[in-house]
Amino acid sequence: MFICEFLIILLAMILGARWGGIFFGMAGGIGLAVLVYVFGLAPSNPPINVMLIMMAVVLAASTLQTSGGMDVLVKVAEKLLRKNPRHIVFVAPLIAWLFTFMAGTGNVLYNLLPVISEVSRETGIRPERPISIAVIASQHAVPSSPISAATVAMVAFLAPLGVTYFQILAIVVPATLIGLMIGACSVYKKGCELAEDPVYLEKVKAGLFKDMDAGHVQALGGKQFTKQAKLSVAIFLISALVVVLIGTFPELRPQVTNAAGKVFKVGMTQMIEIVMLVSAAFMVMFCKTDVSKITSSSVFKAGMMGVVTIFGLAWMSDTWIANNLPLIKSQVATIVHDQPYLFAVALFIVSALTHSQGATVGAMIPLGVALGIDGLTLVAMYPAVCGYFVIPSTGVLLAGVAFDNTGTTKIGHWVVNHSYIIPGFVATIASVIAGFAIRFLFF
Repeated sequence: MFICEFLIILLAMILGARWGGIFFGMAGGIGLAVLVYVFGLAPSNPPINVMLIMMAVVLAASTLQTSGGMDVLVKVAEKLLRKNPRHIVFVAPLIAWLFTFMAGTGNVLYNLLPVISEVSRETGIRPERPISIAVIASQHAVPSSPISAATVAMVAFLAPLGVTYFQILAIVVPATLIGLMIGACSVYKKGCELAEDPVYLEKVKAGLFKDMDAGHVQALGGKQFTKQAKLSVAIFLISALVVVLIGTFPELRPQVTNAAGKVFKVGMTQMIEIVMLVSAAFMVMFCKTDVSKITSSSVFKAGMMGVVTIFGLAWMSDTWIANNLPLIKSQVATIVHDQPYLFAVALFIVSALTHSQGATVGAMIPLGVALGIDGLTLVAMYPAVCGYFVIPSTGVLLAGVAFDNTGTTKIGHWVVNHSYIIPGFVATIASVIAGFAIRFLFF
């Protein structure tokens, strides 16, 4: 029965991958229904705390986007790229990582991809090289960001194990940066040089780049930003810093007394929610943000999709774990404890199916905790949740192909033989190895 129930969970994930997007949450509901009605499992409590903390972070990030703050970040990134065109293969992923790290979402990359493509072409560098590793960088910055939905979910799951915000960032941030630089090296000379690429030469001959050469395509180059848009960035970044400080120094959390007279410190989950809600409110109050547009922003839509996904998948998997905990601990825990890399592989596979770091964290980290895997070891594996580059069907992967007007970034006939596969595998494997090294050397 244990195996059959596990197969139901896998089938639900595969079914979710069939339609993708918000359907992952619905597929989790189908799997949960089968576990309850067919196998008689008692449903566990839905992951309300994780969902609420994700909603608070998404609200702050989408308010930043509506306030014009995302465009401000992209403009700064564009200036940095144009100052260092010869080293774009290394500069582009660093900028993509940094701005996703600050914003908590990879959506900042959409406006940055045309700039990376154009600066590469103007410099004579094959755009596939910086575009492919920059897309991977935007994925790896999500587990590194203190305010990404995946990281706040990770904090909520690992807090009972005594893992702090600081420990997560101290391991994952350097690990992903190391992995990305190794990934950049793997594509530094990938493919033929741009001046020798037959597809690009045909496009040049057809005169497809004349407008660009005349300076007609400059992304956000001439756009001016209001003081309110810049202020929204400051408010958002300050709130992110406050979250990190509160997570690092527990004494900054207020001590309160409940109705029963019990004195305790406010939990980290509640503190993140409070800070993010206040951050969003301040942006609306002081940055002239149009409240009616917040829920229609791309960040809000993508974030709420993640919340629904967590709702279905995490509830389904937690129900299976709760009902099989004794068997899991007796039969599986020893194997995974002795060979923890197996769980990292599982994280990678699930992320490739769900196309979401947050959904992977919600579905798998409770299982890791139930298996008795050390909290810091789970943190070291955390970069493995960036496997959704394998199947190139998500927006940012397709955008990288679309914005490379030279045709060098592409998806092959076999689908998985695409431009992102090599830097993706290299960066992910290197990040996990670096994470384990940092964990055992310093913690």
